[in-house]
Amino acid sequence: MSAGTYTPRPGAAPVGRMIAAQAAFETKMLLRNGEQLLLTVIIPSLLLVLFSTVDVVDTGSGEPVDFLAPGVLALAVMSTAFTGQAIATGFERRYGVLKRLGASPLPRWALMAAKTLSVLVTEVLQIVLLTVIAFGLGWSPHGNPFAVLLLLVLGTAAFSGLGLLMAGTLKAEATLAAANLVFLLLLVGGGVIVPLDKFPDAVASVLALLPISALSDGLRDVLQHGAGVPWGDLGILAVWAVLGLGAAARLFRWE
Repeated sequence: MSAGTYTPRPGAAPVGRMIAAQAAFETKMLLRNGEQLLLTVIIPSLLLVLFSTVDVVDTGSGEPVDFLAPGVLALAVMSTAFTGQAIATGFERRYGVLKRLGASPLPRWALMAAKTLSVLVTEVLQIVLLTVIAFGLGWSPHGNPFAVLLLLVLGTAAFSGLGLLMAGTLKAEATLAAANLVFLLLLVGGGVIVPLDKFPDAVASVLALLPISALSDGLRDVLQHGAGVPWGDLGILAVWAVLGLGAAARLFRWE
């Protein structure tokens, strides 16, 4: 046994290991939170089952699940990347958790990277669950998987930026109220359950520019209609991602 076997080696762990550990912690906290599970898993699943089996909304020709499944996938992304992340980060900021983590060896950019990685892991679990449910309801998706992946990634970036912007600029209570209100409004007016063509033309034109509309319509074009890469919807999501992440980086307050 060499003399230096038990010699202490003080110092921070590699950044990659710190990000992975923080992302695992963030994911565990999310999965243990009953309210977050209700928002991110149970509500999208119930909406998919309910509106696919009960003739409440006119979704056009074809099986209702073929229209609803892409929209609910978009809703799942929004519920995790925007609503859930905004509420959790807002209260972490209020209780001083972010301030303390910001003073730890984990760099602030790495903390945000860990939160983003946690969101992506949660979304993968959501998408797998919702896809299994949709297949059980008779869903028959089409289209290019690469286009679907691109839409989901850009949608996640757009909603993450908006969620962090809200959490970093508003008080926790205001974030809680605003995030839930936006979730409900976009659920109704974002093309998730109700087709945009059911709204007046002028209103539909404005709603189509929202990130949830671009994501749900893009996924629907690919998965329901077998379209190619929906560049228009991707462009809308890219603009929202740049604006949201840029504003969050400039305006986010850690205290």
